[in-house]
Formats: sequence, C-alpha cells, structure tokens
Amino acid sequence: MASVTQLGYLGLSVGNVDEWERFATQVLGLQSNGRDADGSLFLRMDEYHHRFTVHPTAKDDIAYLGWEVSTEQAMQTLATQLTTAGVAVQPGTAAEAEARRVAGLIKCTDPSGIATEIFYGPLVTYERPFQSPRPISGFKTAGQGLGHFVIFVNDFEQSLNFYREALGMRISDFVNFSPAPGVTLRVAFFHCNPRHHSIAFIQMPQAPKRLHHFMLQANSLDDVGSTYYLCQAQHVPIVMNLGKHTNDHMVSFYLKTPSGFAAEYGWGAREVDDATWQVQVHSAGSMWGHQGQL
Repeated sequence: MASVTQLGYLGLSVGNVDEWERFATQVLGLQSNGRDADGSLFLRMDEYHHRFTVHPTAKDDIAYLGWEVSTEQAMQTLATQLTTAGVAVQPGTAAEAEARRVAGLIKCTDPSGIATEIFYGPLVTYERPFQSPRPISGFKTAGQGLGHFVIFVNDFEQSLNFYREALGMRISDFVNFSPAPGVTLRVAFFHCNPRHHSIAFIQMPQAPKRLHHFMLQANSLDDVGSTYYLCQAQHVPIVMNLGKHTNDHMVSFYLKTPSGFAAEYGWGAREVDDATWQVQVHSAGSMWGHQGQL
C-alpha cells in the first residue's frame, strides 16, 4: 500500500497575522520567512522554506494540511489509491504549487471536509540554515516532518478508513478516556514514519474548531523548560502544565495560541519501528502531570 511519508506543512487561517508572527517567533522559536503577496506569513523550523503558512482569513482554525511523498510517481500512485477508495482527487495548479513552494501537488478533502494536499518536491534552503530568534537548539523534524496535530472529526470510522486505507498510514494506538461520568471518548493515533503519531483524531462533530492542537518537538528538554517559564514570565496562557504522555512518552506542556487552539511543546517521544510495534489501548492520556483543561 502506498503511504504518505511525513506531515510536510500546515496552513492556518487566523484573525491577526501580526500577533501570530510575534507569538511564533518570540514564544515558539520559529523563524519568520517573509510574507506572500496576499499577506500570508511563512514560518520555518528547519531547512524547509516553511512548515506553517499563516493566512489572514480570520477563521482561527486549520485551513489545510500537506502530506509529503518522495516523488511525482509516488504522488500519482497515491492519487490512484485515493480514487480507488472513493475519494475525489484534483490536480493542483502550477500557481498553487508555487504558493506552497513545492514541485507539485494533488488535492482532496478528508471525511470531515478538511482540505488535504499531497505534495512532492518541497523548497529546501540549505544555503540559509534555520535560525531561531530564541536561544534554543531547534526542532526534531528530520525524517519525521513538522510534528503532529490533533483534530475533531465528524465520523470516527470514516476517518479511520480514510487515513488508513486511502493515505496508507498505520495505527499507533488508541486512548479511551472519560472526561465526565457516563461519557467515553476514543482517540486514534496514526503514524507514517518513526514519529509516534503525525495525526490523531477524536469524534466530535459539534466542536467549535477542527484543530485541537499542533505539536512541536524540541531537540532538548532544556528548550521545553525554558519555553515553559518564558510563557509564565510573558503571561502566555498555559492550558495544560508539564506532563508525560502514556502512549508516546512525550514530556510536554500545552500553551494557548492567539487563535484559541493549543500548541504542544515537547521533547523525548519514543519512536515506532513497524517491524516490532504492537498497537495498544490506553485508558489515560498521561502518566503524570498535564493538569488543566484544553
């Protein structure tokens, strides 16, 4: 089965691009990489031209997501696989590829209507290495992509089929938890490379936003600690304090973005080896910490 290889980029629709630029650079430690003609802001975290594009379209939610494949042939193979699975696929235009700074892309939507792009040939600028505005060691992306994100979906089973059968991703594990008496929610975690998960989702059709959070994995635990205390010093809301997750073993905390959804800032996640990995079910999200409410 053909599969995407990594989460290449996220597009965000926001109400205040200037505030996002300040937050992304001065708090998260991402590097601003200029703006497009329509005012969209590019943000770097490694050698890629960008991993985030922040669009001034005021929805304060996810706008689209971009999954990377290695070659044009791999992209076309995946297009056939999507079509066979009953997913309508459109070729991206030359203008759209230029806007994303990629060689080529195809487009579809996931079962919840989230715009989904599969691309190959990202613009890479080794001649201008990533430089964070903050004194941090950088982010873990090599071979694993941007990080991960968690979304609210309309239908759990349809989403399972789309990400597993159409995009070729593999289930890492499930977390079943009870946020209130008599209420049980199920979260599915998917991987497409050694990162424990690049996407997770939970069924909640009436959620006010599709995007629950995105995650950035720092290269050093010190970077997480310094950012944690920076948030407190600058009065950036921390919505869940330091903790360690049960499934990926990430040590992290969650902070509130200018758009209201969260960003997870973490370090130390365990990785998946598909030759030996066994799917598990967990009944708690964290071994310790992560107190608060998203």
